Amino acid sequence: MKTVFVKPADAVRKWFVIDAQDKILGRVAAKVASMVRGKEKAIFAPHHELGDYVVIINADKIAVSGSKRQNKIYYRHSGFVGGLKHDTFEALSARHPGAPLEIAIKGMLPKGPLGRKLLKNVKIYAGTDHPHAAQNPQAVEL
Repeated sequence: MKTVFVKPADAVRKWFVIDAQDKILGRVAAKVASMVRGKEKAIFAPHHELGDYVVIINADKIAVSGSKRQNKIYYRHSGFVGGLKHDTFEALSARHPGAPLEIAIKGMLPKGPLGRKLLKNVKIYAGTDHPHAAQNPQAVEL
């Protein structure tokens, strides 16, 4: 019995669209990370980019449970002394509507060059319009 490895150039990669309106943030992020990684395919290899492209619409209307909208804090650091900044979920999503979802997906992908490459296959939009209609993305229900 031989192990068959599919080269990334030979893999069939599809486009999917997910409507995030009133969906829980972590559940959407986990599903997207799995699809982008290619874990739902029989040809999955952890060291190759074999996953699909995912377009997320209505990222500004994503839901979080409990009081996370006011209490969840996102930290970032400028690299300078005293450069620690923080935002609540509400403030961050007001400035960048797709940022909380992007941060959640990024945390579920591998760290390093492969994870950065996979994150480019995720397209996040605040409204319902997106420029990827030519790819004929298939709708995914969560």
